[in-house]
Amino acid sequence: MIGAAVFIVGLSLLRATGQAAGGARRIADHLPRPTPRRTPRDEHPSLVETAEEGHGGLVGQPHTPEEGELIIAAEADATRIRTSEHPLGEPGRRFDRRSPFMIGMFATAGVAVTYGAIELMIAASDMLILIAISLFLAVGLEPVVSRLVRPQFPRWAAVTAVFVVVAGLFAGFLAAAIPPLVTQGVALFRQAPGYVDRLAERYPVIGSIESRFHVQEWLQQSLGADASSVVQNVLGAGEIIFSVVGATVIVVVLTGFFMANFPQIRTSTYRLFPRSRRPRAILLGDVIFAKVGSYILGNVLISVVTAVLTFVWLLVFDVPYPLLLAVLVAVLDLIPIVGSTMAGIIVALVTLTVSLPVTVATIVFFVALRLIEDYLLVPKIIGRAVEVPPLVTVVAVLLGGALLGIVGALLAIPIAAAVLLLVRETVLPQLDSQK
Repeated sequence: MIGAAVFIVGLSLLRATGQAAGGARRIADHLPRPTPRRTPRDEHPSLVETAEEGHGGLVGQPHTPEEGELIIAAEADATRIRTSEHPLGEPGRRFDRRSPFMIGMFATAGVAVTYGAIELMIAASDMLILIAISLFLAVGLEPVVSRLVRPQFPRWAAVTAVFVVVAGLFAGFLAAAIPPLVTQGVALFRQAPGYVDRLAERYPVIGSIESRFHVQEWLQQSLGADASSVVQNVLGAGEIIFSVVGATVIVVVLTGFFMANFPQIRTSTYRLFPRSRRPRAILLGDVIFAKVGSYILGNVLISVVTAVLTFVWLLVFDVPYPLLLAVLVAVLDLIPIVGSTMAGIIVALVTLTVSLPVTVATIVFFVALRLIEDYLLVPKIIGRAVEVPPLVTVVAVLLGGALLGIVGALLAIPIAAAVLLLVRETVLPQLDSQK
């Protein structure tokens, strides 16, 4: 009885469950079926394929539809705007610079960038000076390189030839001149107090100056130091030599790079000008490069000629330390206006140790050398490439020397010539055209 009852109850439950399932199926048949999720590949298969070309092959792989429809559409547009002439696409429309947000942002950024640039220039002033020297040397050697370039003699060969010749001459000069320069410098260092004593005995004017200012005693105190001071001086001299050698190596390397890449530097510089003003900028810029190059190369050649003539003159009259004084004349003669005058005064003071007639003759020699330099050497070697009025020359040399020392004085004349050219060709015509 109990088993029959259990069987009947189970059969009733199965029947009820089947009826409920059938009713649910009938209800589901009348409801709308959900549509499966479609991906961008399903809707626009060509869009996805185009986007794959715009997606970088080495960035963000694999390229999947999960990036989103907006990114896929942008990548497809990137593929369409890419051409052989513009592989990265053409520049788009500019931002509205007149909007208050852009004005405020540019003003704030301008102040920050200007302050940062000033601090950076102050911190890197020494290295910037070396870079400027290297660039000016490369510009000075550029006329020689450009004259050597031929279809059978490419630029790299011309740069190599000029660089090797200049470096060889400089190295040969150092190898030949350093030993006698050191010997003569040490001798002058040791005998300076004695020279003052002999000059004071021979010339009463110098004796009165020495008795008033005690020059000999000051020299003896400065040169005759104790052991600790000698060690400090040696260490200081070693540091100076290391700095000079390091700076020389940096200048040589940078000059070589500037010479090798000068066409690219010239092209990149002109690309910074607007297209409408670029032809005018090319004409003015090439003239400035030519003027600066002619001045630097010509000034060096004139200094070498002056040094050789001075060396021969000192040898003829048996003046002590001829090579040391000739090198000093070559270095000082590079400084416009005052350089040759300073060199003549120093050499004339040294010739006082020989005799007064030799000193007078040396003074006359330097006056004549200055006239030959101004009216013969400069017009023949430099020509009229750099035409700067005397007043502008003096002011430029003084300002350059006050700002950057000897380097500023050396670079003052070509920079002043470039500024005068720009003023004459751009500023003055605009002022003359205005009513």
